[in-house]
Amino acid sequence: MSAVFPALDPAGYAPHALHSAERMWPETNCYVDLWIEVLSAQGLAPQAMLGFTLTQDFEGDQFTFFKVPLEDLETLYGIRVTELAIFDRPERHVAEQISRGRLTLLELDSFYLPDTRGVAYRQEHGKTTVAINRLDPERRELDYFHNGGFFALSGEDFDGLFQMNAAPDASPFLPYTEFAKFPALYPDERELRETAWKLLRHHFARRPDENPIRTFAKVFPAQVEKVAERDFGFFHKYAFNTLRQVGANFELLASHLAWLNGKSFAEAERQALKISEVAKSTQFLLARAVTRKKFEPLATALDPAAEAWDKLMADLALTLGQTREAA
Repeated sequence: MSAVFPALDPAGYAPHALHSAERMWPETNCYVDLWIEVLSAQGLAPQAMLGFTLTQDFEGDQFTFFKVPLEDLETLYGIRVTELAIFDRPERHVAEQISRGRLTLLELDSFYLPDTRGVAYRQEHGKTTVAINRLDPERRELDYFHNGGFFALSGEDFDGLFQMNAAPDASPFLPYTEFAKFPALYPDERELRETAWKLLRHHFARRPDENPIRTFAKVFPAQVEKVAERDFGFFHKYAFNTLRQVGANFELLASHLAWLNGKSFAEAERQALKISEVAKSTQFLLARAVTRKKFEPLATALDPAAEAWDKLMADLALTLGQTREAA
């Protein structure tokens, strides 16, 4: 088998609607974005997996880099994801798993990923996760899922990703790698929705004890003052790990609630979108504050989002309680 999903072609690939340019956050983070596209490519609803976004917290220097729990992937879709030990050349392991119909997910250097052109490609080294669908070592080609799409690369990029030209005495290339085993049959839509309801309740019980946006707001201006002392490139890293993570997280939660039951969750969806909107507008304020060295406007910028989080959780508590029997 030369590809896990042989019918896929990067040239004609259409990303899922969750990656539409019309969304506030067309891309979220590499891991969640990847799984959105992998599931979509198999005709599955990626919205079903997004209940875990309820558990996002503020971790002191960043918001939780939200990732779909592997147990959720198995519970919802029957997809089993496990770490793959790398003790040989990584591309040999990848080829072996492709031959068995398994997708491999590797943490690789975005410097060699042409889909990041204008951001990281041939500009900056960074860790990111890709899933390799097709690999041809002889031609030095591969097709891969990354962020909000499905792409191809070859030649020098292939060599760079797998460190083909590393010095003989260089440290071995041992990227963190997972592999996904797919079931013979997927659940039907009714079963998928029932399972998603159960997981939503499970994750609601695991939500933070304190409002994470209000906790972040207390330290936000002081953090930004320190960010302003660094080079402007650091601003992008800070914004990605704070405002982008919380904004994208709650926009995905809104999509999850709309998919589950748009009528029952109408108010909760509205509050989740409010959080996303405020995070987006605050990101512009952040850039201005860093440039002008004026931080006072940041003190209350997140107040509407913090209030929306409280309303969101209160509405979900009521709605989940009311719908427990019906679900």
